[in-house]
Amino acid sequence: MSIAFDQSLSSSLRDTADVLGCHIDRLDMRTTVHRAEHAIERRAYVQQVSINAAKLIAMRDDEDLRRIVRRCGIVSADGQSIVWASRLLGDPLPERVPGVDLMLELVRVAAERGYRPYILGARSDVLERAVARLLEMHATLRLAGWHDGYFAGHEAAVAKEIRDSGADMLFVAMSSPAKERFLDAYGASLGVPFVMGVGGSIDVIAGVVRRAPAHWQRLGLEWLYRLLQEPRRMFKRYALTNTRFVMLVARSLASRRLREAGAAVSTPSPNASRRRLLPRGRPRSGSRSR
Repeated sequence: MSIAFDQSLSSSLRDTADVLGCHIDRLDMRTTVHRAEHAIERRAYVQQVSINAAKLIAMRDDEDLRRIVRRCGIVSADGQSIVWASRLLGDPLPERVPGVDLMLELVRVAAERGYRPYILGARSDVLERAVARLLEMHATLRLAGWHDGYFAGHEAAVAKEIRDSGADMLFVAMSSPAKERFLDAYGASLGVPFVMGVGGSIDVIAGVVRRAPAHWQRLGLEWLYRLLQEPRRMFKRYALTNTRFVMLVARSLASRRLREAGAAVSTPSPNASRRRLLPRGRPRSGSRSR
């Protein structure tokens, strides 16, 4: 059974920051969780998407991904670099809302309020470990179900399984843009009011991938910590996307400074305006005629 999109979260009604053409909600963790709860209570469909430098660069090259992100009811700043860029460009975001932290917070809320999450993605053995860990963390948690991320060619069957589960939340632990495209194709027909992509969060919860220490995260170096763990897999991605992201921010910042400088030059001072209004040949007030 399809459920309607939450029209109260249309982009024209939201407070967003423009970061290199991507409109990101000006929300902290608490208000993001509140929006998710609101969607669940109203049974109105909301898709959340987390934006980091890599995804923002991917959006510039992928028109379909841009369209999907524009339709999402909650767009969060996942990476610290996104928050820094927003502040440099004069359209500040309050803080980052990391996808893994948002998922864990929503699981806690689900355990407290009786919501039933469904988890889709990751390898089956990793997923089983993550599920066991979540149930260990929250004794009252009731999961609607879970399924690994290896179901190519069987998307419709997996979508039916999720629909039949009666889940209140859906966490899709797949890489981008696969998770965004799955949710674009099936999301609103699943009957699940709140859905979000969580990428590698299941690997972190299962203990397969170590998360960067808090001080690395505060310094915006979570990507470097990940690179040190998986250098062969991650080097090309981070080398290309981070460099391009920095260049785009620098170019946008330079354009902004030039516009501000041009505006300052073209705006006349009050005294200059007054001088232009005085009749030619008439002595100014306070001056002496010779």
